[in-house]
Amino acid sequence: MKIVAVCGSGVGSSAILKLNAERALERLDLEADVVAGDIESLSTTAADAQVILTSPELVERIGKTFADIVVIDNYFDLAELTEKLERAIG
Repeated sequence: MKIVAVCGSGVGSSAILKLNAERALERLDLEADVVAGDIESLSTTAADAQVILTSPELVERIGKTFADIVVIDNYFDLAELTEKLERAIG
């Protein structure tokens, strides 16, 4: 399974989201390839992704995808990430 954490520039917040998504997956005892990326290269990085993690303001910029789009309000809230990933994957 591939999960893409997306932010505007692909540097800061997507890296934080990636790290915390990996922690949430560990809590769920699930394995996935989690990558960080920016919104502009999403068509490439998320072409084979099952889940895209992003913030509310970027959802409309994602475009057509077969992946589940999971909106994360607080990138530091491990409980939110765990709950939303469990719903998307389970």
